Amino acid sequence: MAQLGGIVMMDPEDKTAQQNFFFGGIEGCKFRRPVVPGDTVMMRVELTKFNKRFGIAKMNATAFVGADMCCEAELTLVMAR
Repeated sequence: MAQLGGIVMMDPEDKTAQQNFFFGGIEGCKFRRPVVPGDTVMMRVELTKFNKRFGIAKMNATAFVGADMCCEAELTLVMAR
């Protein structure tokens, strides 16, 4: 989910931007159900807060197997300067 968060922060419109984001932390991670071989995991990451001055992004991340949530967390990503 953290890798997906890095993709969320990329700007597809700006071809010259070389911004890199690094995983800064995780809070409130809860595993709701096991994921077994053969399951298809769908992940959703939503930007909730971005502090441009410090380059810190907060995101809500969830993972689903079918309609059942299997994991949720709040992620922190930090922009490299």
